[in-house]
Amino acid sequence: MKILVCISNVPDTTTKVKFKEDNTLFDDSGIQWIINPWDELALTRALELKEDVGNSVDEVCVINVGGSLTEATLRKSLAIGADKAIRIDACASDAYHVAGQIAEYLKENPYDIVFSGIESSDYNGSSVGAMIAEFMNYPGISSVTNVSLDDNDILLSRAIPGGKQVVKTETPFVAIVQKGITKEPRIPSMRGIMMARKKPLEVKSAGELPVLTQTVKFELPKEKGACKMIDPEHVEQLVTLLKNEAKVL
Repeated sequence: MKILVCISNVPDTTTKVKFKEDNTLFDDSGIQWIINPWDELALTRALELKEDVGNSVDEVCVINVGGSLTEATLRKSLAIGADKAIRIDACASDAYHVAGQIAEYLKENPYDIVFSGIESSDYNGSSVGAMIAEFMNYPGISSVTNVSLDDNDILLSRAIPGGKQVVKTETPFVAIVQKGITKEPRIPSMRGIMMARKKPLEVKSAGELPVLTQTVKFELPKEKGACKMIDPEHVEQLVTLLKNEAKVL
């Protein structure tokens, strides 16, 4: 059994967001790039499944749609434990285009399980995983918090309002995972970093697929006003401010 994990290359969450060219492009100068946190959790769970001797998982591969800049992130995925990495050489500017490129690869290189993080920490689109499932006509299970492989039974737990749901499926399928899929993301060891240098990182040409969306302009949120300190004895003043200025009452 083989698992393919979709990896997004995103700015570190402490990044100070800036734009350029009249707010039409993200300014990526000086950015520290990382694995998308949800994808990192998905990769960790995939490796846990492979390491469980009761499972038949024998390969974990990571895939990314992007330019050469993303290869450092893919190398980190290899250092964490992935067996190989695939980079599809295309600009990841549109969710439909990204999902379509991954689907084109899957058609030529089938995998039993596809893991996708529920969203990316930059655009928060929450759509690539579902689009891959639709392109491939695979079952797509969203909000997955656990994957259990027991002989031929594949059980997935998913978060629903007020509780959880357990579903049974067959391969191939797409699992769109969220927090809870594993406890903590795995950190590369020194041995893993050294081994990653010898693991394959393949670069594939992009397929002819349309880009359906275009970014017209970015806008930063309005700056927050100055903090007002209210004397604890003046509760009425606090209530007035919350009602008339903050408008939360």
